[in-house]
Amino acid sequence: MDVYHIWCSLKDGREDRAFAAAVRAYLDHFKEQGRICGWRLLRRKLGFGPEILGEFHVMIETRDLAQLDAAFRSAAERQGETECLHAAVYSKVTGVRFALARDYPDDPGQTVAGEALAPD
Repeated sequence: MDVYHIWCSLKDGREDRAFAAAVRAYLDHFKEQGRICGWRLLRRKLGFGPEILGEFHVMIETRDLAQLDAAFRSAAERQGETECLHAAVYSKVTGVRFALARDYPDDPGQTVAGEALAPD
């Protein structure tokens, strides 16, 4: 599983619920079309965490990099419903940061510190 991370703050902090609704509409649209496996929206609490990462954290899960690339290509078309949903999210954010991570180890047969990992 690959996880695409997005951290951001809001241009207008009073629009937190509108932002959450826009993220839900956009990413549910992608999930319904099989472009992503799942997603989560998290909000920093009690001021804990590096301020540079912003107040919100979006995690988007894909099977692999091919699925993520297909999702990016779809968003890059900038047309139709996908573009309207994307604009509703992107227009509300500032200070956006991105990262990509994957489950580790990616091969269940790999070892860590010389010991085989037991499957969950």
